[in-house]
Amino acid sequence: MWRVALRVGSMTSSDHLLDLIRTTPEIDLLLRSSFGFDIHRKHNGEGLRLASGAPLETIAGEFAGGAYFLCAERNGRRPVVFASSEGEGGLLADDLAEALEIVIGLEWRDCLTFSGGGDVEVMQVSARHLQRSREKNNPGIDDEADQVAAALSLSVVPVADLVVRLHAAASKTEPGYVVADGDGQEFDPPFGEYVEPRHGGRR
Repeated sequence: MWRVALRVGSMTSSDHLLDLIRTTPEIDLLLRSSFGFDIHRKHNGEGLRLASGAPLETIAGEFAGGAYFLCAERNGRRPVVFASSEGEGGLLADDLAEALEIVIGLEWRDCLTFSGGGDVEVMQVSARHLQRSREKNNPGIDDEADQVAAALSLSVVPVADLVVRLHAAASKTEPGYVVADGDGQEFDPPFGEYVEPRHGGRR
């Protein structure tokens, strides 16, 4: 499936995707209720910026208090950063389309938590376990992801490939995408030290 072009008229790809979500209530609802991407929670993450001092544009929040942000455009794309309410933050993807593909296709936050400190092989094992739990707890989740992808012209990407993309993005958090609060306190990096969630422990 072809992805939305980088620019649609005078709008960037990010603008276009956000406009599609705003004007398609069923997709807005699915993203909010099933995937934790709520464009109506723009108050989440107020006062946060990049440690470099560069501003962040809040585009969505999630029920636990975390927030998604757009960074300034680089090479025709606007990278997406996530910051949790627990003080972790970092780069999620190089643009909003890729970020949304991760959001709908992967239990990405737990995948980062159970990453063994950023080991991509540990992340792959965690992702497979998390995917089984996700499908068991919500048997319709894959159909919902397909529906969102079709409506927003996103790709449906295999979980293993999403893990590689997530790892690559999160690994680029330092130095350019470190999140900081209004006092300059830097957020922790996105990779957690825990290993595969089924084992429930640290290395």
